[in-house]
Amino acid sequence: MDRTITYIITACTLAGLFLNSYKADAKGVQVRTGIEVLESRGFEGLKGKRVGLVTNPSGVDRNLRSTIDILNNAEGVELVALFGPEHGVRGDAYAGDKVGDSIDEATGVKVFSIYGKYREPSQEMLDGIDIMVYDIQDVGTRSYTFISTLGLVMRACAKKGIEVMVLDRPNPLGGNKVEGCYVDPGFFSFVSEFRIPYVYGLTVGELAILINEEGLNRGQTGYEPHLKCKLSVIPMDGWRRDMTYLETGLPWVMPSPNIPYPQSAVNYPVSGIAGEFFNYLNVGVGYTIPFAAFAAEWIDAYALKAELDSYNLPGTVFRTIHYKPTSGSSQGKLVNGVQFYFTDYEAAEISLTQFYVMQAVDRLYPEHNPFVVSQSRIGMFDKVCGTDYVRKNFSKNLEVSDIVERWRGDAAGFKALSKKYHLYK
Repeated sequence: MDRTITYIITACTLAGLFLNSYKADAKGVQVRTGIEVLESRGFEGLKGKRVGLVTNPSGVDRNLRSTIDILNNAEGVELVALFGPEHGVRGDAYAGDKVGDSIDEATGVKVFSIYGKYREPSQEMLDGIDIMVYDIQDVGTRSYTFISTLGLVMRACAKKGIEVMVLDRPNPLGGNKVEGCYVDPGFFSFVSEFRIPYVYGLTVGELAILINEEGLNRGQTGYEPHLKCKLSVIPMDGWRRDMTYLETGLPWVMPSPNIPYPQSAVNYPVSGIAGEFFNYLNVGVGYTIPFAAFAAEWIDAYALKAELDSYNLPGTVFRTIHYKPTSGSSQGKLVNGVQFYFTDYEAAEISLTQFYVMQAVDRLYPEHNPFVVSQSRIGMFDKVCGTDYVRKNFSKNLEVSDIVERWRGDAAGFKALSKKYHLYK
């Protein structure tokens, strides 16, 4: 499938195409995820061991069987504990909701929360576990908390001498897109756990190897000692770095409620900082196109489109849009703005798009300066950006030229560093 066509499919069209025919890819490619490869190997590495599992509803095989159930029914494998990240192991907790300890009704296995009082397993939770398995669909952006959970689980297991096994899955952003600056000292947090770019171009298995080998897993202060765990990665079969998710032939199970389609994962780094974390523009969350738009009640959609068109952003085009969100602060209100599309995904600098939108909005509506009207969100903005450099320099004039060099500055170095940990071509 042509990459240009793939990336300009709208969310609704994408959903219909994907959910109805995920097994049939245009090139006949069938990718097998880590859980499928592990099963084909007879669960080598798990047999005769007491197994803990970190997962959520996205941990499934191509027939939509949960990794929980697969491991629980595997001969010679003893599944003794489940660990629930944000949204819980069965997806029954909404974004930001604290997850409590419980019993998984389908298996009778104890579920420990690692998104509530604890962000990582306590040493007591790990009692009786020989190996910890991780299987969650990643979204490829640093601020999404599942990779933070992975790192904290690896640290906890390292303290107790427990092996970690990562079952690999595709990066829906592809394996070549790297954007954004590193996290600065003092800005490590649950949404910026590692010194990596905002968009890091690795599968979760590759990322696990990199942080383990490069000493990047230092906890949320960034200053704690690096704890290296015994790590194994079960790689995928058939995945390539230039693949779109549609080309994998795999079903998409949303890893969290606002990432319902593969394209939503691509959209997230385009608008998440301006929308989810700064919260002064609606970015389609609460409507049918999460993270695919920029809108507000007070915006003239045609004026915003004209301003953005004048920037000639590579590989990116905009159309006017008007909609009423069904939830959130703009619930039931008509918002106006633009929806973005990629005509050349490889050429587009996806994470810079939101900063150009913020620039355009400020030129048209300076009275809505986000650093003035959303002051309560500034701390979160810095955490997600991984630095206060962006805020301090961008807030002066809201000109992308004031931050673009810094935003781009770490990408080349990280590409060179991470290449030696690539498991796929």
